[in-house]
Amino acid sequence: MIIVTGGAGFIGSNIVKGLNERGIDKIIIVDNLSNASKHKNLNKIKFYDYIDKTDFNIKEFLANNNVKAVFHQGASSNTMETDGKYMMKNNYECTKDTFNVCQKHNVRLFYASSASVYGNGDNGFIEEEKCEYPLNVYAFSKYQFDRYLNQHFADIESQVVGLRYFNVYGPQENHKGKMASVAFHMFNQIKNNEPMKLFEGSENFRRDFIYVDDVVSVNMFFYDNPDKSGIFNCGTGHAESFCEIANALKEKYINAKVEYIPFPDSLKGKYQTFTESNITKLRNAGYDKPFTSLKSGTLKYAEILEKSGGYII
Repeated sequence: MIIVTGGAGFIGSNIVKGLNERGIDKIIIVDNLSNASKHKNLNKIKFYDYIDKTDFNIKEFLANNNVKAVFHQGASSNTMETDGKYMMKNNYECTKDTFNVCQKHNVRLFYASSASVYGNGDNGFIEEEKCEYPLNVYAFSKYQFDRYLNQHFADIESQVVGLRYFNVYGPQENHKGKMASVAFHMFNQIKNNEPMKLFEGSENFRRDFIYVDDVVSVNMFFYDNPDKSGIFNCGTGHAESFCEIANALKEKYINAKVEYIPFPDSLKGKYQTFTESNITKLRNAGYDKPFTSLKSGTLKYAEILEKSGGYII
């Protein structure tokens, strides 16, 4: 049996799909459907049971069931959240509890960290403390668990892998609203006969955009290699401008226009203007697959948005 927390969410539901493609469907999904639209992420994936996060006690569950692995993707992903107490309880304390009970029962753990731990990236994007300086409490919640884990690596008895996701985009993110990817918002702006909106100066904002299928592939690599533990960057290793997403969509929708809007004051000092993962550690671990280019990933995603509204088909 496998547990996927956040299994009704964006990356979590895609991981369930990846497991399904391997013939695995004895999966427990733990999530919160207060946002009822997330149920659509569950329609085309196979799983054994769904448990609401408020009813799920991982300590009791692992003590009474034969669980092989936990993919811990459940967390608050709102980078604009200002309630630090909520964020630390939901992201840090929950992940810490999950880690400790997995170690107690010899259950493998794969968890979602974040590239946001690197802050403005002035010191690079290498999995080292000298590079890390979170700019908001969401990033700090991820950073703090990574620090906690680093203090306990010498004592771990079962596999633990943290993946620092960079800018992930692709199907199953509809429910994220404002936090959905730029590609998602631009597509919908085109469909609403609106210009694609970019912040002024976006040609200078470059991010490491990774297609969700590649994120699943990296997770499956570590699932296949139980001897490998650590914290790894999960990005393409290549930064591109937000404008490149617009350029890709303009190839498909030739009448699409771009409108540049003022950079919001609320994001000043909290916004990563550049991210580019250093994937040396990931490559050295043995992951050798190529990553989807931003252009091909954007066009692939646009096709899915056209056919199914952005859901797994």
